Amino acid sequence: MNLTEKDSQDLRKAMVLLENPGIAAKITNFIGSPIEKGIEMLPESWSDKIGDITQTALLKATDIAIFTLNDRPKGEASNWWHKIGATVSGGVGGFFGLPALIVELPISTTIMLRSIADIARAEGESISDLDTKLACLEVFALGGKSKSDNAAESGYFVVRAALAKSVTEAAQFIATKSLAEKSSPALMKLIVKIAERFSIQVTEKIAAQSIPAIGAAGGAIVNAIFISHFQDMAKGHFIVRKLENRYGKECVKLAYEEMLKKENS
Repeated sequence: MNLTEKDSQDLRKAMVLLENPGIAAKITNFIGSPIEKGIEMLPESWSDKIGDITQTALLKATDIAIFTLNDRPKGEASNWWHKIGATVSGGVGGFFGLPALIVELPISTTIMLRSIADIARAEGESISDLDTKLACLEVFALGGKSKSDNAAESGYFVVRAALAKSVTEAAQFIATKSLAEKSSPALMKLIVKIAERFSIQVTEKIAAQSIPAIGAAGGAIVNAIFISHFQDMAKGHFIVRKLENRYGKECVKLAYEEMLKKENS
C-alpha cells in the first residue's frame, strides 16, 4: 500500500526528527566546545551513580506522569509550558551542580514524560491505552546510543526492535495487575533497558552543566535543549505510530528506510 502525498511528507518529517544528531551534538553547538571536556571532569564514581539515578527518575516519572494521566480533548501539545518547567529545574541543577541531580532529574524527567504524553495525544493516541503509556516511555531510549551499540545499531527501528520483547512482557504483566502492583520485574526490565540509553544522554547533559563557564543560566539552557530533543523524538515516534496504524508496520518501515537511504546517498 502506497502512502498518500501528505502521509509521505509526515513520514519524512518524522524521519528527519528521529535521525538527527543526538543530544551531545546539539549541546556542543550551544557551548561551542566538545562536551568530552565536561565528561573528563566528572568523578569516576559518578558514571554508575548516574545510571542508578536515571532508573529511579524513570520509575518515579512513570508512576506520576503515565499511570495517572487521563485522556482529554485532543489539540496542540503544550510544549512551551513543559519546556519552561524543565528549563527552571535545569537552572536549579546548574546552580547546585552534581549533587542536585538526585532531586532535579526526577522532576525534569516527569515534566518531559508529561510533555511526551501530550504530544502522543496530539497525534491521536489514547493515553488510557497501556500500549500508548509504554510507547511514551520508549521515547527516552531514542536519539542516543547505548554503550553496547555498534555503528549499525543506532537507528530508530533497531532501537524499537531491541525494546520490543521487554515492552510486550511489561504490557502483559501490567494488564493483569492492579495499579499498586505495577512496579513489576517485567516493568523494571523495560525501564533498565531504556535507562541504559537515557543515562548516556543524561551524562552528556550533566557533563555540559559541569563545565565551569556554564553555571545556572547555562544549565537552564542545556535543559531546554534536552527537553526539546525528547519532544522532537516524541513527535517523530508518534507520527510513525499513527502511520503504522493506517498502513501497517512493515509498509511504514520500508518507506522510512527508503527515505533514509536516499537522504544518506
